[in-house]
Amino acid sequence: MAFVETRYEHVLLDDTQVAYIAGTSMKVIELVIAWQAYGWSPEELHFQYPQLALGQIHSALAYYWDHQAVFDTATHNQLAQVDALRGSTPAVPLAARVRSRPRS
Repeated sequence: MAFVETRYEHVLLDDTQVAYIAGTSMKVIELVIAWQAYGWSPEELHFQYPQLALGQIHSALAYYWDHQAVFDTATHNQLAQVDALRGSTPAVPLAARVRSRPRS
Protein backbone atom coordinates (compact mmCIF):
# COMPACT_ATOMS: atom_id res chain seq x y z
CA MET A 1 0.00 0.00 0.00
CA ALA A 2 1.42 3.37 -0.99
CA PHE A 3 0.94 6.42 1.18
CA VAL A 4 0.76 10.06 0.14
CA GLU A 5 1.92 12.84 2.43
CA THR A 6 -0.49 15.57 3.44
CA ARG A 7 0.19 19.05 4.73
CA TYR A 8 -0.36 17.58 8.21
CA GLU A 9 2.99 16.38 9.49
CA HIS A 10 1.68 13.16 11.04
CA VAL A 11 -1.13 12.24 8.64
CA LEU A 12 -0.77 10.15 5.48
CA LEU A 13 -3.38 9.08 2.93
CA ASP A 14 -3.45 5.57 1.47
CA ASP A 15 -4.43 4.66 -2.09
CA THR A 16 -8.13 4.94 -1.24
CA GLN A 17 -7.71 8.35 0.46
CA VAL A 18 -8.09 6.91 3.99
CA ALA A 19 -6.15 9.00 6.51
CA TYR A 20 -3.66 7.18 8.74
CA ILE A 21 -1.47 8.45 11.55
CA ALA A 22 2.10 8.36 10.18
CA GLY A 23 4.29 5.60 11.54
CA THR A 24 1.32 3.56 12.75
CA SER A 25 -1.43 1.38 11.37
CA MET A 26 -4.07 3.52 13.12
CA LYS A 27 -6.62 5.37 11.03
CA VAL A 28 -7.37 8.96 11.97
CA ILE A 29 -11.07 8.05 12.25
CA GLU A 30 -10.27 5.44 14.94
CA LEU A 31 -8.68 8.11 17.12
CA VAL A 32 -11.50 10.55 16.39
CA ILE A 33 -14.16 7.99 17.35
CA ALA A 34 -12.42 7.37 20.69
CA TRP A 35 -12.20 11.12 21.23
CA GLN A 36 -15.91 11.57 20.41
CA ALA A 37 -17.11 8.54 22.38
CA TYR A 38 -15.25 9.29 25.58
CA GLY A 39 -14.64 13.03 25.40
CA TRP A 40 -10.95 12.51 26.09
CA SER A 41 -8.50 15.39 25.90
CA PRO A 42 -5.39 14.98 23.73
CA GLU A 43 -3.46 14.20 26.92
CA GLU A 44 -5.93 11.46 27.87
CA LEU A 45 -5.79 10.08 24.32
CA HIS A 46 -2.01 9.94 24.73
CA PHE A 47 -2.45 8.07 28.02
CA GLN A 48 -4.87 5.61 26.38
CA TYR A 49 -2.71 5.24 23.25
CA PRO A 50 0.85 5.60 24.58
CA GLN A 51 2.26 4.51 21.21
CA LEU A 52 1.09 7.85 19.80
CA ALA A 53 3.02 11.06 20.41
CA LEU A 54 1.05 14.17 21.35
CA GLY A 55 2.10 15.71 18.05
CA GLN A 56 0.54 12.79 16.17
CA ILE A 57 -2.68 13.16 18.17
CA HIS A 58 -2.93 16.91 17.63
CA SER A 59 -2.17 16.53 13.93
CA ALA A 60 -4.83 13.82 13.53
CA LEU A 61 -7.42 15.93 15.35
CA ALA A 62 -6.52 18.98 13.25
CA TYR A 63 -6.94 16.88 10.11
CA TYR A 64 -10.35 15.78 11.37
CA TRP A 65 -11.47 19.35 12.12
CA ASP A 66 -10.37 20.52 8.68
CA HIS A 67 -12.24 17.61 7.02
CA GLN A 68 -15.07 17.18 9.53
CA ALA A 69 -17.91 17.11 6.99
CA VAL A 70 -16.28 14.29 5.02
CA PHE A 71 -15.58 12.23 8.16
CA ASP A 72 -19.04 12.81 9.63
CA THR A 73 -20.78 11.88 6.37
CA ALA A 74 -18.72 8.69 6.04
CA THR A 75 -19.42 7.74 9.67
CA HIS A 76 -23.14 8.41 9.24
CA ASN A 77 -23.24 6.28 6.07
CA GLN A 78 -21.39 3.42 7.76
CA LEU A 79 -23.77 3.46 10.73
CA ALA A 80 -26.77 3.48 8.37
CA GLN A 81 -25.28 0.47 6.57
CA VAL A 82 -24.84 -1.36 9.89
CA ASP A 83 -28.46 -0.63 10.82
CA ALA A 84 -29.64 -1.92 7.44
CA LEU A 85 -27.63 -5.12 7.85
CA ARG A 86 -28.99 -5.63 11.36
CA GLY A 87 -32.51 -5.24 10.05
CA SER A 88 -31.99 -7.75 7.26
CA THR A 89 -30.21 -10.40 9.34
CA PRO A 90 -32.31 -13.00 11.15
CA ALA A 91 -32.16 -12.93 14.92
CA VAL A 92 -29.77 -15.36 16.58
CA PRO A 93 -31.70 -17.64 18.98
CA LEU A 94 -29.13 -17.24 21.74
CA ALA A 95 -29.37 -13.44 21.59
CA ALA A 96 -33.17 -13.60 21.87
CA ARG A 97 -32.91 -15.89 24.93
CA VAL A 98 -30.39 -13.61 26.61
CA ARG A 99 -32.58 -10.55 26.03
CA SER A 100 -35.65 -12.31 27.40
CA ARG A 101 -34.00 -13.38 30.69
CA PRO A 102 -35.03 -11.46 33.78
CA ARG A 103 -32.34 -9.19 35.11
CA SER A 104 -31.25 -9.53 38.69
